[in-house]
Amino acid sequence: MKRIVAVIRRELGIWRRRPIYLVGSVAVMAFCGIFYLTLLKDGVPSGLPIGVVDYDNSTLTRNFISQLDATQLGKVVRYDDFRQAREDMQKGQITSVCVLPEGMFADVQAQRQPEFTFYVNNLYFLGGSLAYKDILTMINLTSGAVQREVLRMKGVNEHSIMGRIRPVDVDVHLIGNPTMNYGAYLANMMLPGVLEMVIIIIVIYSLGTELKYGTSRHLLDTSGGSVTTAVAGKLALYTLLFTALGFSLVFLLYRWMGFRLAGSIWNMLIGMLLLVLSSEAVGVLIIGCVPVLRFALSIGALFSVFAFSMTGFTLPVEAMPAGVQGLACMFPLRHYYLFYVQEGIFGTGFAGWHMQTVYMLMFLLLPPLVLPRLKRAYVNLNFPKK
Repeated sequence: MKRIVAVIRRELGIWRRRPIYLVGSVAVMAFCGIFYLTLLKDGVPSGLPIGVVDYDNSTLTRNFISQLDATQLGKVVRYDDFRQAREDMQKGQITSVCVLPEGMFADVQAQRQPEFTFYVNNLYFLGGSLAYKDILTMINLTSGAVQREVLRMKGVNEHSIMGRIRPVDVDVHLIGNPTMNYGAYLANMMLPGVLEMVIIIIVIYSLGTELKYGTSRHLLDTSGGSVTTAVAGKLALYTLLFTALGFSLVFLLYRWMGFRLAGSIWNMLIGMLLLVLSSEAVGVLIIGCVPVLRFALSIGALFSVFAFSMTGFTLPVEAMPAGVQGLACMFPLRHYYLFYVQEGIFGTGFAGWHMQTVYMLMFLLLPPLVLPRLKRAYVNLNFPKK
């Protein structure tokens, strides 16, 4: 314990001389928290500019435009011709273009099928997808309104009209996020993912700089020649720092921001602690396998970026190729996501996430495998420094 305390004091001295450790952890997490939670403070994007070219200028098309403009997502921008609307969409000034053809109202009255054309810029995936959804919803509502008026003129009663327009009534239940809050959808995984990235990078940098600056032998002298004591002393300080950041993140999301949490916040703290420990273990594994700072940092950054894709909160892992699905278990963020689903969305308690606990604890078995190699690198200093 005295050796570990000595290593901790030595690490505190390094923190005072190199503020990059606190800037790279506390400042980065504070910036990301403010960025994501203010960017999506309204829950969903609103006021997406949708271009409309109305060649018909009838009561039907004017009503369609006013209804589209009244939706939360859409904000109508009117154009006289399609060429100008197309140019603005190519410049990124509008997300989509609707073209209402001439004679549309006359075709509807004559029970002919008018052709409604719209173009969506999916280069901006989120804006394009939301604009497409908004336009398609208004088209379906307009089509239903026209059918309803036609059936009314034929003397069909209201109950039969609704049965013909919408024969199947869909009862939708949005589990875990009933308001479709994009902030809750993204921040619950993006911020823990950024924390995992920060942990891996900082751990690699902390252990790797001992090699880069040639101070590794002094570290071993401080730890009594034991690389296990040296790593434990360093990680003891970082564990406190990252755990404090992780717990602050949990309280920020589920107390201050009020994101939906079906289970217990104390269980989420357990999941966050496991994420911190398993991420540190991955950092030690990488620098132990590749005891060259620049290479290890590149691998750690690549691993952390892949974790966002392999987690499954944007694209389900089950929908990925079979050969890729097995790789998802290599990422601690994947197990934290499954932990969150069971506790945060379904509130199942220990029975739902106990296996995720086992999987994240298994990451702690990895560092002892590479500590002998790391010690040889610390003693021999036989590696490229540039």
